[in-house]
Amino acid sequence: MCRDNEPEKNKVLSLLGLATRSRNVVSGGFATENAVKSGKACLVIVSEDASDNTEKKFRNMCEFYEVPYYRFGMKESLGHSMGKQERTSLAITNEGFADSIQKHFERFKN
Repeated sequence: MCRDNEPEKNKVLSLLGLATRSRNVVSGGFATENAVKSGKACLVIVSEDASDNTEKKFRNMCEFYEVPYYRFGMKESLGHSMGKQERTSLAITNEGFADSIQKHFERFKN
């Protein structure tokens, strides 16, 4: 991402922290997969430095279950924003947080 998107990136990381503190995020491969398959996931984020297999697994799963999917951040920054160790994948389980984060992702594209 270029420097112009730095404020938007920081807002997304802040929202992830808020969502985590309000218990609206599940993280880690197993928990994220369960959230998607059980219909609890409103949005899935996979780190940009995740392996190709991990990326493909979640992209295909999210397509099948019709869950919005984004690649964002590095493992370390995702984990840090949540107050945890490195995280490769996470699912937002609250529609409000998911919508807000998606709006910031749309601004990245523009």
